[in-house]
This record gives sequence, structure tokens and C-alpha cells, in this order.
Amino acid sequence: MLFWLVVIILLPVLIAAGLYVKSSLLLESNSIFDLLLSREWKPMSGKFGFYTFIISSLWVTMLALIIAGPICLFSAIHLTQYAKSRVLKIMRPVVDILAGIPSVIYGVWGVIVIVPFISGKVAPLFGKQISGYSILSGSVVLAVMIIPFILNILIEVFKSIPIELQEASLSLGASKWETVKHVLLRKALPGIVSAMGLGLSRAFGETIAVLMVVGNVAKIPRGAFQPGYPLPALIANNYGEMLSIPMYDSALMFAALILFIIVLIFNSLSRLLIIRFGKLI
Repeated sequence: MLFWLVVIILLPVLIAAGLYVKSSLLLESNSIFDLLLSREWKPMSGKFGFYTFIISSLWVTMLALIIAGPICLFSAIHLTQYAKSRVLKIMRPVVDILAGIPSVIYGVWGVIVIVPFISGKVAPLFGKQISGYSILSGSVVLAVMIIPFILNILIEVFKSIPIELQEASLSLGASKWETVKHVLLRKALPGIVSAMGLGLSRAFGETIAVLMVVGNVAKIPRGAFQPGYPLPALIANNYGEMLSIPMYDSALMFAALILFIIVLIFNSLSRLLIIRFGKLI
């Protein structure tokens, strides 16, 4: 049992070490700061700048969380505090079905529905004429994909809060909404942060669905209506074809290493916030 515990603990270290070794060819011939801060992506000329892809990944992921976060939070509050128990029983399998749908299906749905809707309805409201393949399209599809993941966690968080806390608040004259706002949300804050942090990490590494609708243009996006090129899409688009070019292969492994480190940073920050909020409650 101890052996498998050690294996699980060492697994992230081994993954990071493997990616670093595979990236070493690129790192030996380029400064890490140049790689992270350069905007030039011309592999055949030996120029590998990842700044554009990092910014695109942050754009898509953060916007998806901004869309999905409030939806999941208010849905979890309604299902656990206001809706009848049979509604929650109906919604649980629905959420599980959404979580189990392959990402390529979400991608096809995005191409058929979201992209035309963004180009034909949303963009003209802001005076934009675009094809629809944009950061916003990728964020909407990604938000729909992570909603069941975050919502499931939030439902469990709210259901785990002792009923005595609600009864005590209501007995002191607080309304239902005041109890939810001042008691339940405060008690659930570490769990909410955990759910959002895990959702963020899940969203950051999503590949196929985002790749199909985000545009895949290697330029820094200046707004949600412009196309982007996230790190997972870069790896998925090029890895199979570029195995025969050692430097290109090393660059893609470095992209995977960047992705790994960013997700690790997100998880670490969410863990620190959970600990901090846990002490305040």
C-alpha cells in the first residue's frame, strides 16, 4: 500500500521530469525567457515563441470560467436549497450525461451552433464582422463542458453543510436568502474555491472541442471576438506530423511542460486559498 502511495506522489514529478528531458534540446539552444516572452512562432526558422499561445490559453480559460462559474454557483444553490428533492434527483443523471459526452461532440456542436450564433447574432451587436471562430466561441463551448464538472462538486459541497446551521440562522429571524448569503456561502467558501480551481485546471487542458472553434491563428488576441491558438491546440495540431523534426518535437514537449506548470500553479493557488478561507471560517 505504501508503495502505491509513493508512486502516486511521484507521478507528477516523473511526468514533469519526462517533459523536461524531452524539452532539453530546445532549452539548450534558447533562453527560457525568450521562449516564454517572444511572440515569433516560425519553427522552420528556428524561432519558437510561446507567448501568443499562453495568452490565448489564458483568454479562453478565464472567459470560460467567468461564464460557467456563476451558472454553476446559482444552479447549485437553487438545486440544494430551493428546488424540490425530485428536481435534484432528475438533474443528477442529466449532469452526469453532460459530463460523459465526448469532447469532440461538444466541438461539433460548437461548429454547428455556437460559431454561426456568434458571427450572426452576437458580433453584430458590437459592430463586429467575424467568421465566428474566436476566443468567445471557444470559451462558450468550454464553459458548457466544465459546467457539469463544477456543478457536481458544488452540489456535494452545499449538501455537506450541516442543516443545524440553517436552522439556527432561520430561528434568529433571517430570511432564506439571508441564510444562504451570510451562512451557507461563507461555510461553503473553501469548497467553492476548490470547485472553481479544479474547473479552471480542467478547462486549461481541454483540447479537441476548443481546437475546432477557436480559430487557431497564431496572433495575440486583442479581444474575445478575435481568433486564438491555445497551447493544447498547438500540441494536438502539430505533434503527429512533427515527430521527425527534433527541434519541433522538443518545442511541442516544452509547450506541454508549460501547460503542466500553469495547471500546477493554478492548483497550488486554489489550495492556498482553501487553507486561508478555511482558517477564517
